[in-house]
Amino acid sequence: MTGRSRKPKPRGRLVNIGSGRKLHAIIEGPVVSDCPLVVLEAGAFGFSADWAAVQAKLALAGVRSLAYDRAGLGFSQPGPEPRDGLAVRADLEALLTALGERGPLIYCGHSMAGLHAAMFARTNMGRLKGVVLVDATTPKVTDSRLAGVLVDLFAGLSGAAAWSSRNGLLAASEWVGVGDTIGLDAEPSAEKRWAFADPGHNRWSAQEVSLWKQTAKEASRSGSYDPDLPVAVILAGPIRPATAVRALQVLPAKASRYGFLEHVPTANHATLLSARHCDAIIRGVVYVRDARAVSACVAAE
Repeated sequence: MTGRSRKPKPRGRLVNIGSGRKLHAIIEGPVVSDCPLVVLEAGAFGFSADWAAVQAKLALAGVRSLAYDRAGLGFSQPGPEPRDGLAVRADLEALLTALGERGPLIYCGHSMAGLHAAMFARTNMGRLKGVVLVDATTPKVTDSRLAGVLVDLFAGLSGAAAWSSRNGLLAASEWVGVGDTIGLDAEPSAEKRWAFADPGHNRWSAQEVSLWKQTAKEASRSGSYDPDLPVAVILAGPIRPATAVRALQVLPAKASRYGFLEHVPTANHATLLSARHCDAIIRGVVYVRDARAVSACVAAE
């Protein structure tokens, strides 16, 4: 097949966050719930579709969740440049306000969103009940020499992907499984394959990646998580071999008084979000939701 695929009809809705801009958001789960809202932040080149399997399973567990597309990605309108971590955080906070979501939150971030998690925690500690890091990077990971080289390489590849999509070179690939490496079903899979070839999605995704190190510096200035904040770390792949990068990924859970760690040996970085493997993410969410209450009950016995 040649040419670009037809843009799918988005699930969810477009939300006006002010300044004439709209972000695409999907809320799933019970309308009325005592549980904190789980905010799902996708990684680089990702958007709300990435979380479809996770949202479905959270809903079955009685948990409300919000997945959204950052500015310019998926079905969201672009935002002012630069698209660094500060811009991403401001947009998410504006989205939550526009949705009327003023209650407690759990922040769940995949991959590059580990940087956004640290920044969001800095300005939302009063309502943040836990953080779930899904095969996520951290500011300390980006500071390592190897990671710095890999980020530069990824930025170069991202720029090439943006150029290729502008010139229609990615459309044929979306039909051979490259566009959806998670392994989603039906509509979310169609959204992923469409975005894979979409010039706008690729352009703004590439800019985010080009600012990865800048965002990491911003996240570093946010400092470490409060030790009393429950933190779950879910990692793809076996426990061994242990690497320096893996040790840094685990650190937020080890530094928390309510830390949780789970490895999913049969998953990779993308398939960890699939229906087959995402039960570990659900367990992480449930753990951070209940960690303090369970600990208090145990202490009282």
